[in-house]
Amino acid sequence: METLFPRDLDEAVEAAGAHPDATILAGGTDLMVSVTYQGLRPSTIIAIRRVPELQQWDGRFIGAGVTYDRLERGPLLAMAQAARTVGSPQIRNAGTIGGNLGTASPAGDSLPVLAALDAEVVLRSKDGERTLRWDDFITGPKRTTLRPGELIVGARLPEVIPARQAFAKIGPRTAMVIAVVSCCVFRAEDGATMVALGSVGPKTVRPRRAEAMISAERRPSTAALAEFARLVSEEISPITDHRSTADYRRHAAGVLARRLVERVLA
Repeated sequence: METLFPRDLDEAVEAAGAHPDATILAGGTDLMVSVTYQGLRPSTIIAIRRVPELQQWDGRFIGAGVTYDRLERGPLLAMAQAARTVGSPQIRNAGTIGGNLGTASPAGDSLPVLAALDAEVVLRSKDGERTLRWDDFITGPKRTTLRPGELIVGARLPEVIPARQAFAKIGPRTAMVIAVVSCCVFRAEDGATMVALGSVGPKTVRPRRAEAMISAERRPSTAALAEFARLVSEEISPITDHRSTADYRRHAAGVLARRLVERVLA
């Protein structure tokens, strides 16, 4: 096994271009599970944890190497709430937002926050830089449009982010758990509401009909909130697996989304 340690982004891009089939190592919280339990044996690893450009967090741009520990202490409330639910302190000190994007798990905790904001994913290769919206980058469970020799540089957020925001997830315990259902809600002062849910489809889900309905309600009534929850439950496509049944996920998604809307309205 060959391991490369680029010192800056240019070196990292050069290494990825020279070794397009290499495995990228940042925090390693997902990769090492595959190595330890699934027999993965990469021939080449590019370790990017110390690449300074990937650790930048400058306003709207969050570098791919920014850890959950930093996200937990950052200014974006919903992202901080999401990061707080990730694993143990050791995992939060190692795991990165770029790893969450690259793994593209439907249960990725940061992904509903990025999806609700229609964040863009910034990519770099020897051919230059390209930017894709999150739903053009993530195409399915653990599938992305990342090309061989391309690196995730970071996520770019919109210029205006509503101050009213919240994230929560449901699991068999309150910490160190993969979400049965997760949800993020942003609500602007004019009522425009963005909702994204994780673990309820092949990738993060934006329930557009539910968003449009609740956005039209400046002061949602109990009946309006109930209808919103119903629409959320209709717009997802959960599965039954070892963590939950599809029926429970469908019910829980509506309840969780409603509670978060009530929270941001309070």
